[in-house]
This record gives sequence, structure tokens and C-alpha cells, in this order.
Amino acid sequence: MKLIMFGVDDKEVPYAKEWAAKTGNEVKLVKEQLTASTIDLVEGFDGISVLQTSKIDDPAIYAKLKQFGIKQLSTRTAGFDMFDLDLAKSNGLKITNVSIYSPRAIAEMGLTHAMYLLRRIGEFKERMVNDADFRWSKDLVSNEIYNQTVAIVGLGHIGGATAQIYKALGARVIAVTREASVIYAPYVDAFVDLETALTEADIITLHVPLTSSTENMFAAPQFKQMKNNAILINMARGKVVNTNDLIAALKNHEIAGAGLDTLGDETTYFSKKVSPEDVPADFKELVEMPNVVVTPHVAFMTTTAVRNMVQVSLNDIAAIIKGKNVKNEIRF
Repeated sequence: MKLIMFGVDDKEVPYAKEWAAKTGNEVKLVKEQLTASTIDLVEGFDGISVLQTSKIDDPAIYAKLKQFGIKQLSTRTAGFDMFDLDLAKSNGLKITNVSIYSPRAIAEMGLTHAMYLLRRIGEFKERMVNDADFRWSKDLVSNEIYNQTVAIVGLGHIGGATAQIYKALGARVIAVTREASVIYAPYVDAFVDLETALTEADIITLHVPLTSSTENMFAAPQFKQMKNNAILINMARGKVVNTNDLIAALKNHEIAGAGLDTLGDETTYFSKKVSPEDVPADFKELVEMPNVVVTPHVAFMTTTAVRNMVQVSLNDIAAIIKGKNVKNEIRF
């Protein structure tokens, strides 16, 4: 069979070629994303994989896919909010994601952000670089992770891996989740509601999908309930947090810091090289704050995760083409 991958990054190429050689299938690698201007490249292929940082919401794209006989769309990510599910359904397309590519990769990045903020590294750096101030100032005395209460919001695979790490480090771990996970329960000291987490947690780390119920889940009312010395970590989706409200909370010292691997407007510039004038004002404001750390949605970028993202996506495409069911299919 012939498959085509859009949005291919150099780091993905070896794993795509490895899969093609192992399975005997053809895989065409395209750097451009799937858009109305690139859709005609799909003709003659059997299946599609995308790594999309912009919406696929043009009805013409879905109509063309149906015209070309395509039966599925696979994203090499856990998130699938770039697709229009109604258009996919009406054009007979199955959607798959890679729900588990390396939970540890994201969990470890969240911990990295949290430790950077907890130990006040950005604030030390600002004083050293800007003021040549190397004093051991009493206002920069920090905490140790073992005496922190960490709230995990969303206890799926990534949230569960995060709970394991913090529990191993001796933190008190509480979790906000729809169902108390049997698998991860040994790593959680208490299952609580969101309001309890907001008032008790020293570190709140987000691992929920972006849905209508989680969009702006953290906004001004939630920040006002958090401890003044609390840290927010967002390893989920950008729009789970209201960025403007977050900036205001940081400026007003309602919370102590934020670690962000994702932002609400990231699709316009994350994973791209853009002109300085095209960088949004909210990003510029956030990265100027010494108590904020931002990374451009790269928590997944480990060798294990990238291999799994590519090869699980291609495996699922091949299975669907053969008429098989796959566990990563999104149920409409």
C-alpha cells in the first residue's frame, strides 16, 4: 500500500523509512502540512498521516479525501482537535491519534518546568545577568519537592506517569479525575474535586484533553482560588488555560509561577520560524517574566516518543485500510 505523511520533520524521517522497509509499504514524506493547496498530493495514495499545527477545517479538503477514496485521517499526536469531526464523519473518514507515545516524555518535561520554577532558577538568572547580583537573597529561598502537595488534573496515561514521578520524589499527590484510576491509585494520596485542588496544591499540573468542558478551565476565578505561592504547569493543550487571565494572575502575584509547553495561539508560530513581528504579544510578555518558563510544545520530543508517534500512526493506517479495528480510533 501507498501512504503519505504530511508535516514531516527531519527527526521523523528515519523512523518512517524504517517502518517502510520493515513492512514493504511505500511512504511518501511531505514537509508541507495538509491544506487546500496540498490536498491534490493525496491522489493515488491509500492513507494519510499528519502532524498538524493548524486546523484542518476546510470542507474542500474533506470532499477531496472522499473523492480520492481515502477512508481515514491519522494524526501523529494525542490531540486531535485540529480535525473537524463532523466533516470527517459526513465524508466517511475514520480518525485516529496516537494516544500513548511516551507518557514519561511529557511527565518528565512537566517536572523539569516545575523544578525550574520551584528552585527560582529564572529569578536567579535575571538578577545575575541584568544586575550582576549574585547574593543569596532571603526572598529567593525555595522549597523542596518532597514537602509539596502536587495536584494532577487529568489522570490518564500522562497524568498517571506524572503521579508516579512526584510520588517517587516524596511529594503528596492529589488528583482531579473523572474516575479514580485503579492503575494509578497507588501513586495518589487522595482523589479530590477541583476546588480542593486549587486551595491545597503547591503545584498544579494539567493533563486533560481540550474539549468544550475543559476550554478555559483555568481562568481568573481559578487563579484567585490558588495559593499565592502555587505554580501552574500546563502540559496539556493551550486553550485549557486563559492566557490573558494567567498573565494578570502572575502580575498580581495571585500565583507564583507558570510552566507552559503549550499556549492558546501557538498554531500561528510554534514549530515554525517566524519574523519577530509575528510573535504574539502574550508570548513576549510571558517569556520576559523570570517566574515563567515556556517551551514550544516540545515535551514529546524524545527518541522513544518520536518513533512511536510515527510508527503507531502508520500501523493504524495500514490496519484500517485492511478493514481492521484499531484502539486509537476516535469515536464520534
